Amino acid sequence: MVLRKDQLEASLHEEKKLIEDGRLKEDNPLDLSESFRRLCEACRRGDLKVCQEMITEGANINARDQFDYTPLILASLCGHFEVVQLLLESGALCERDTFQGERCLYNALNDRIRNLLLSYDYSKSTDPLQPLASHITSLLARDHPQTSDILVTTAEKTFNLHKFVLSARSPYFRKKLSQAPDTASWKLPPTVPLPAFETAIRYVYLGEIPNDIGGGPGTGFTEDEVLQGVDRISRHLEVQSLWEGILEGGDRRLARQRRTEEVEKGQDQLEAWYRQSVLKHKVVIDTEKAEDIKWDRDNGIFADVLLRADEAQDDQEAEYSMDDTATPPTRNTLGPLKGIPVGPVSLVSRSPSRTRKRRQSTLFPVHRAMLLRSEFFLTMFSSSFREAQHTDHLQIIPIDCSPEVLEVVLTYLYTEKAGFPLELAIDVLFAADLLLVEKLKAKAAVVISTLGNGTMSQIPTRLDTAEVAQEQETVDIYDVIRAGWLTRVPRLEEFGARYLAYRLESYIDEDDFADLIRESAARIKGRQETDSIELLDDIRYYLSERFRLRFEDSGIEDMMDESEIPTEPVFAEVLPPVTDSKSPEDEGIDVSASPEVGDTSIMAPDPSPDIEAQLLSGAVRTLDGELAGDELAADAMNYQILLGKIDTLLDRLKLDA
Repeated sequence: MVLRKDQLEASLHEEKKLIEDGRLKEDNPLDLSESFRRLCEACRRGDLKVCQEMITEGANINARDQFDYTPLILASLCGHFEVVQLLLESGALCERDTFQGERCLYNALNDRIRNLLLSYDYSKSTDPLQPLASHITSLLARDHPQTSDILVTTAEKTFNLHKFVLSARSPYFRKKLSQAPDTASWKLPPTVPLPAFETAIRYVYLGEIPNDIGGGPGTGFTEDEVLQGVDRISRHLEVQSLWEGILEGGDRRLARQRRTEEVEKGQDQLEAWYRQSVLKHKVVIDTEKAEDIKWDRDNGIFADVLLRADEAQDDQEAEYSMDDTATPPTRNTLGPLKGIPVGPVSLVSRSPSRTRKRRQSTLFPVHRAMLLRSEFFLTMFSSSFREAQHTDHLQIIPIDCSPEVLEVVLTYLYTEKAGFPLELAIDVLFAADLLLVEKLKAKAAVVISTLGNGTMSQIPTRLDTAEVAQEQETVDIYDVIRAGWLTRVPRLEEFGARYLAYRLESYIDEDDFADLIRESAARIKGRQETDSIELLDDIRYYLSERFRLRFEDSGIEDMMDESEIPTEPVFAEVLPPVTDSKSPEDEGIDVSASPEVGDTSIMAPDPSPDIEAQLLSGAVRTLDGELAGDELAADAMNYQILLGKIDTLLDRLKLDA
């Protein structure tokens, strides 16, 4: 429904009064911090890497600067689609019928960005913490697999609950269970109405406070008795915010704000419990002794399973262990023994303490209830596998990843937080794929495609071979593309193709690049001659985007329109070519306008004496060393040269695409 002007003004006035009274938080507070300033500047430039770094540091992506701009408005106004997508995926709001939301939509540079903003309308998107809250709440109704470890009984009903959730969320249960961690049951006082206790437990398990808390005819309790029961149980369990939430009710925005605050509080409480109980009690032990660990089922942190991760085996150690089975080298002697072998050569000491560090394993005491967020563990614990059976001591389940990566996975399962450096991103991607944690896999892909973006901006800078310096790679792009193929993450495939296209001159001649193209072609089963190569198609697309953006940025939008290319070269101001022993075909250049061989009438004299003067006057060298009249002419030539190199590579690999 579209509000009239007077209705909108009244709504804004009421909202402003609530903010001034401190009852309602402002959606877009003023932020003058340095980290937020850097985030806004990165959104203007389209710098994905800095945006991701600032978001990871905790910059408020919904704040506004001194000019009343939010990061989302800046990114959409400047036309940076990938930055807009990153901000929305990270929780930036673009809510219709709000001033900042409508302003963001109105200022979007193009329809592609506007449609993306509309697709992430608040009403159609979810709270980033909602999956965690929904999982915790679902534990109340989950019968299989059984993960509860305490029974709370009333006269009418029995509740299967979890000690670690009660301890994390209720100070009362934390004190009670710390004194008697083996408590298996708890009886509710008969004076507390059942609807009141159900409301309190649902609140503890991050459920929403119902509008109708029960009571009335046929329930055995009046509505007032239920309300009094909620008041008593909230004070008894020391969760006073439950009673405050029931009293406030009513206003939609206030209710939504309180819900968000409560879920955030619950996340913080679970994280504190996870760090003080799980991470604090993890065990680091020699790998050869890991299976000897015996952990009692009745323990103070209520863990019911152990996850094991082993350190990566050192290459030198692996080589040494393989050589242990080989015939040892022998020592030959001179003199009276005349070269008779007298024993093995002692190249290195056999003492492990002196030759190599013992391989370590880390055991994490965790809770099956939280591991069920992974489809891998849900299937494992729901089956008849050995890991699902009840034993006197906690079962040890090995996970094929490093301890650092497993800690990232567990942190995500317990807290919905996924902060990890680029160096671990690919390993986290594979671990999330193994354990079927799709959202963590998507987060790993975001980290790789943003932090691994290097210095590549949305609008590429001029390509000048005279100033080309090899950029230090933050990721191995070949590994990234192969990881995208193996884990079926299109975002990584697209990122890899764009990364290569924007740096194609640095990769096109490498053997590894040729191997990657060959692998991409081999991914099509029963390949036909007319089949294209997906990776090359994407590289060609982003290569055209790279040069098209350069021309549009210079105000020449139709430079790359192939349908209007004249018979004469586009770069009519190209200066006389430097003679070279190479033929133009070697570089894959279109030679349709090249002079006929032997036609000396149009051959220019050796331009070497004038090269310095030409460069000083604005001439630019192309990728093949020729001189072009200006940078736009050089870009046109470079684009054709790179396309020609792709065709030359395909000919060399005997591939049709």
